[in-house]
Amino acid sequence: MTIKDCFYLGKIAKLHGFKGEVSLFLDVTNPSDYKDLESVYIDVDGVLTPFFIDSVKLKNKNFIAVKFQGVNDESAAQRLLKKSLYLPEEILPDLKGTQFYDHEIIGFKVLDDVHGDIGEVENVIDLAANPLLQTICKGKEVLVPIFDGLVQKIDRKNKILYIKAPEGLIDLYLSDSI
Repeated sequence: MTIKDCFYLGKIAKLHGFKGEVSLFLDVTNPSDYKDLESVYIDVDGVLTPFFIDSVKLKNKNFIAVKFQGVNDESAAQRLLKKSLYLPEEILPDLKGTQFYDHEIIGFKVLDDVHGDIGEVENVIDLAANPLLQTICKGKEVLVPIFDGLVQKIDRKNKILYIKAPEGLIDLYLSDSI
């Protein structure tokens, strides 16, 4: 399994107790979707290594407590801290219409209904209050809030995201007078 076949799930954030449990920060919209995980891939020195899960406890916000098989003490858990977690992309259901996974649209060309090409998706900044679509247009960063109705169409085959940005927003970024 390679990283290109997977999606980023989150990080091992901290120890949870002293019997090898750890707290995972899940970089996902709904952490409860992952309460029945049986295994994850952990990036150990550039190699995706499968770790099997004995137990999962949902915590607050985007954290879950996990006990991995074979990780039975604080010392073993300590070696996993700050490591990245991955799952195979194939486990994700295909989305249709204007729904998308954040990682899926990285590199897609963004076409606004008024301004046309405003660059490629560099990143999706997943702020809880206001997620943002980040592009670079004419050498300038453009941040577009993601809201219901922003994405008009997704052409997955040609990797194009058609949007209708709020009136005047893109002009603010591209104006030379600011």
